[in-house]
Amino acid sequence: YVIFFWLDEGRPLEPIHVHIAEGVPRANATKVWLTQSGKAILSSRHSEIPAAELRKLIRVVEANVDLIREKWSDYFGELRYFC
Repeated sequence: YVIFFWLDEGRPLEPIHVHIAEGVPRANATKVWLTQSGKAILSSRHSEIPAAELRKLIRVVEANVDLIREKWSDYFGELRYFC
């Protein structure tokens, strides 16, 4: 699995989130919002990742929220949250 964000996340910039896909980044990836408290909220589940695997991947996202925030902020220059 790959956890990523697109380099063009819209204008205005969407709140911080990541996409999860099997193998390589693709348009039908699952989308996960990050919250200010460091939790991850499933937004869309387009990649058909099995539920048990997705729960594990969301835990990986939550365990790496500081790194994700840093990389997002470095690239986009701002941080906004879904909630």
